[in-house]
Amino acid sequence: MTQQQSDFLKNSLLNTFDFDGFRPGQEQTITQLLKGQSSLSIFPTGSGKSLCYQLTALHLPHVTLVVSPLLALIKDQLTFLASKGIQAASIDSTLKGNEAQSVMTGVRDGDIKILMVSVERFKNERFRQFIESVPVSMLVVDEAHCISEWGHNFRPDYLKLPSYCQALNIPLVLLLTATATRKVKQDMAAKFAISNEHIVQTGFYRANLDLSVLPVVESDKNKQLAQIIITQQGAGIVYVTLQQTAEKVAQYLTQQGINACAYHAGFDSDNRSQIQQDFMSGNTQVIVATIAFGMGIDKSDIRFVIHYDLPKSIENYSQEIGRAGRDGLASQCITLANLDGINTVENFVYGDTPEFTGIEMLLDTIKAEAVTTNYTGSNNYRAEGKWELQILALSNAVNIKQLPLKTLLVQLELAGVIEPLYAYFADFKIKLLQPKADILNRFNEQRQDFLQRVFNATDFKKVWGSLNFETLLQDKSIERNRVVTALEYLQEQQLIVLETKGMTEVFNVNTDALADANLCADLSKYFKDNEEKEIRRIANLVRFFQLDSCLTVSLARYFDDPYFEYTTTGGSIDLTTKPQCGHCSVCRGQIAVLEHSQAQIPWPSDEVLKQGMEELTQRLAGKINQPLSIESYCRFFSGMTVPLFGRHKVRQLSGFGLCEQQRYQAIRDKLTNLS
Repeated sequence: MTQQQSDFLKNSLLNTFDFDGFRPGQEQTITQLLKGQSSLSIFPTGSGKSLCYQLTALHLPHVTLVVSPLLALIKDQLTFLASKGIQAASIDSTLKGNEAQSVMTGVRDGDIKILMVSVERFKNERFRQFIESVPVSMLVVDEAHCISEWGHNFRPDYLKLPSYCQALNIPLVLLLTATATRKVKQDMAAKFAISNEHIVQTGFYRANLDLSVLPVVESDKNKQLAQIIITQQGAGIVYVTLQQTAEKVAQYLTQQGINACAYHAGFDSDNRSQIQQDFMSGNTQVIVATIAFGMGIDKSDIRFVIHYDLPKSIENYSQEIGRAGRDGLASQCITLANLDGINTVENFVYGDTPEFTGIEMLLDTIKAEAVTTNYTGSNNYRAEGKWELQILALSNAVNIKQLPLKTLLVQLELAGVIEPLYAYFADFKIKLLQPKADILNRFNEQRQDFLQRVFNATDFKKVWGSLNFETLLQDKSIERNRVVTALEYLQEQQLIVLETKGMTEVFNVNTDALADANLCADLSKYFKDNEEKEIRRIANLVRFFQLDSCLTVSLARYFDDPYFEYTTTGGSIDLTTKPQCGHCSVCRGQIAVLEHSQAQIPWPSDEVLKQGMEELTQRLAGKINQPLSIESYCRFFSGMTVPLFGRHKVRQLSGFGLCEQQRYQAIRDKLTNLS
């Protein structure tokens, strides 16, 4: 890069963002992008990843499309961009009335430079139609480790982003993440054909973070937590695993005179927003939260992060402690550790593994519906070889949670069994803002005739009308896309209000691939392998907390930090001798040994377990298509929630969660011996 180009970027940085200079890695990333070189940037949490696309977007001719995994992240970014006078917007489920249409108009007119969406938005019929009609300069994938099946927060829909990028002819890609091992890094880059020289990775090490692992028995944990917080200055986050724990711990801290508040996904969005705002403004000192809190939190003066329960993985631990001390000042990262919560963390993994019978039911459903069914409902015609689904209904039907079900569908795509064609809304509702005759009179005779047929197929009540596509599309001269486009136009002109729901995905089915005798077993093995991988990830976490070598250095090496081959900037680590950061519990000579608070957790008697199994069998008798498996009983006694249990109020049974303090594998072994 020439000095002139560097000066130009620095002037743009100063004039737009009021920053005097770039942080490590930012200028290199932006320069690469402006040269048309797709890039992967791996920076520590809080080190300015977002600026890389924000500044670049200002110098690209068309809109920059940003895919982000959380609505809260999107909202925080939009607030920041608005404060800098940058035109940015999102299309998401919170928009009302004509707001989405206004955003689309702003993008078409070139007024909006950055458009932020969730990856699920690509399934939206109206969004796909819109985004295909506008030029996009760059695709940005935030939290890009979600792309990799080796990553800790793998999101199945992210696997489709490379094909979306190709279909939309987007010439430039930027992947952003803070947590990527070598394998994840290589996987992400390969999916978007990003060359090694365009991977920008800055040092992982942060000299201002003090890491401590404190072994503690469960009964002493609340008292020790309160004692630690009382000695801390400033704001902090306490991470817990379960929503109910967040509320109980926050209540205890409040009773000890600490200004604390709980936060979890079970609260409604207004409540969560208020809690977050109070924390950001300093009205609340301590947030006791599940992992639902934190992503996108741009509070630089968080002085401590405490893990009350063990995190889900080393990656999660790294991400969560990274929220401390972003202002560069000394901050404490403390883990109150024992092995009591291991079963809870593991149960999240086991609970997401579909049962073999569930996978069988899914494949049988596809076989039956794709070949023999012509209609899926009152609104939609389907020819043979096509299969339609609504994810919630399918999840309930096959007893597989929605996230693993989405993963399963992606695996069927990758195996060539199903091919996504499009997605549409099953229900279109229309409210006229002007008299029907006045609307029709605005158009020529041909368009009047078309709109009249649309209105004739709409069953109007007092205010709203439901469009019946089945009736409308019996006229083969009418195409669905034209109807949707016309309705969008009417809304844009403020002639109608359009509401849509019932997202329905349509797939083409390869019946030969579906008939593969090994398909069910192969899919089951894929999930079992993933299960083992995630359980190993938890074991790695426990090993990490019990290391006898420097925690800071070990963490950096885990994430393939290239700077740890040398003396670390801002610190005093020299790998020519035994590496030590000097600011972690191991370096202070405190090597943690983690144990269970109780030597042995007592089991219910065999008779009680048999009674619980019989109780579950009777509750579900005649309500499911196959006998209950060992896995179903394991989940019942573990207290796991699966669609089948929720639908039939299994939580009310006395045996539900009877063994929730036991390891899942131990429950499986116990029940296998009983049967």
